[in-house]
Amino acid sequence: MEYLTKYPETPSLTLARKLKLDFPLLFPSLDAARSAVRYQRGTHGEINRKRIKNKMNHKTIDPNRLPKSYTVDRKPHRIPASCRNVLIISDLHIPYHNKKAIEIALNDGLQNNADCIIINGDLLDFHHLSRFQKDPHKRKTKQEFEAAREFLIYLREMFPAAHIVWNEGNHDARYTNWLASHALEIFDDAYYSLSERLGLQDLAIHFVSQHVLTYAGKLSISHGHNIVRGIFAPVNAARGVFLKTKESHLIGHTHSVSEHTEKRLSKEIITTWSTGCLCELNPDYDPFVNKASHGYAFVTLDAKGNYSVRNYRIYNGVRL
Repeated sequence: MEYLTKYPETPSLTLARKLKLDFPLLFPSLDAARSAVRYQRGTHGEINRKRIKNKMNHKTIDPNRLPKSYTVDRKPHRIPASCRNVLIISDLHIPYHNKKAIEIALNDGLQNNADCIIINGDLLDFHHLSRFQKDPHKRKTKQEFEAAREFLIYLREMFPAAHIVWNEGNHDARYTNWLASHALEIFDDAYYSLSERLGLQDLAIHFVSQHVLTYAGKLSISHGHNIVRGIFAPVNAARGVFLKTKESHLIGHTHSVSEHTEKRLSKEIITTWSTGCLCELNPDYDPFVNKASHGYAFVTLDAKGNYSVRNYRIYNGVRL
């Protein structure tokens, strides 16, 4: 049809009006003219639509021609389904740990047959690797490594069959950050990694990156520094976790014991927790009034992954 060649951009309905006007005997109605135009353009009927679609899709995308992607698949670490009793401790900040608080937490794990131990971040302090002003009287990094290694060996002796997980905290990450800033040549050398330095493989301890969640059944767990920014905020740490995650989640990091519960419109109950620390309560950077308290959590799981959380506070050497 020469009109299609002459007027390729003209809308079908407009072109149909001109055809009806110029050829009234050939096109007795506007619909007849419009159908003819649409047929010639291949937009009339399901068969023609498929024909046009096939013409448009004769090319296929070759994924090998796309640039390389550096996205990371952050699969969570899930503790074995056989685990039923999970002891969660965090913020020991070795060598500034509180021995009595650790004793209470580990004894509770022994008495309740803990088959999984989660060190939920900040096992070490790494004072001299921080970006803040350094106190020359503080223990050196080598001494921190030695003390942490001593603790991990003892932990494995006390719980020889337990699945032990160490979630990386912001203080733990100071070591990797320091390597990236001061020793880039060996930054990606596994020999100098935190896991290798502390011999975690020999102790069968699983190190989980700060960018990955750990799951105990249906409960997600992280150190919390990627959720709650700074140990001084918010006022209720657990509520801050809820506002950020919108799911039941347990963190350490804030050194404070808190819990927050809300119910969805579907009547699903969501609870978030922050656990206390097992280190000194009045550090140099906040020596007087703060919200810090000693504590830990114990999680009981059933075969379906349902959980019950007991978030304990330790006061004056007594578990509350």
